[in-house]
Amino acid sequence: MHNDELNIHLADTISALNSPNFTPKLMHVISVLLNFDCSVILGYREGKRPIYLYDSIENKRDLLFQRYLTTSFQSDPFYQKLNANKEQGIFTLKDIVDKDVARNDLDYQAYCEHFYHQTGWKDELSMLIEIEPTRWVILYFGFMENDKRFTKPQLAKLKSYFTIIQSLCQQHWKQTEFTLAEAVFSPAAYSGQLRAAIESALASFGQSVLTKREQEIAALIAQGNDSKEISKQLGVAEGTIKNHRKRIYAQLNVASLSELFQLFLNHLITQSR
Repeated sequence: MHNDELNIHLADTISALNSPNFTPKLMHVISVLLNFDCSVILGYREGKRPIYLYDSIENKRDLLFQRYLTTSFQSDPFYQKLNANKEQGIFTLKDIVDKDVARNDLDYQAYCEHFYHQTGWKDELSMLIEIEPTRWVILYFGFMENDKRFTKPQLAKLKSYFTIIQSLCQQHWKQTEFTLAEAVFSPAAYSGQLRAAIESALASFGQSVLTKREQEIAALIAQGNDSKEISKQLGVAEGTIKNHRKRIYAQLNVASLSELFQLFLNHLITQSR
């Protein structure tokens, strides 16, 4: 029965290649092989911030945008392992974080204190898959309860299917850019709901790292206003807006307008789900 279910999900996933339905179908395959409470898929491009591709987080989803996608990803041990070794495979948190080292690693301690412990995840593993030499995907799986842990038999089963999962991901993302795979709203969503969700996302965009004035300007930038237009709307000098804009980019860790738009879309999805 287990194999029949797995084969059905594999067939569905193959049929969904190069479509927005691929990621949830892939997660159905993995859920037959591995027990987990929550999951995240992120795309990585060399030298750039991660791109949100999928998640099944029920609680504290705002941390994904407000902390992880903004700054905390740089201290993520899985992300650091990817940058250091470029090694594909399945890894548990214990695999890459030695407890004795962690006690003396101020960067890791800060990551745990300011992000990881707040997510509520109690155990974690990841799958690192190279799509191309400069593009990777990382699939994260976590448990939210203290008495749950990833076991050796579970890991062995998942590892036996790694090459299949790897091939599916490569076939999909070699043909597809890293874009927001999940629809923010269902087709039945009303325009009023959409407008309210966008207004809420604009109001909270960058609130954890920006001042109120910077947040106001960031929201106007995200709506497509240039520095001259923002200057007129707020009644301040254009040079002042440009200075604010530089600080906003630095605080949000973006280097261009397109990256800021991408970050806002990540935030919109996080707020709306």
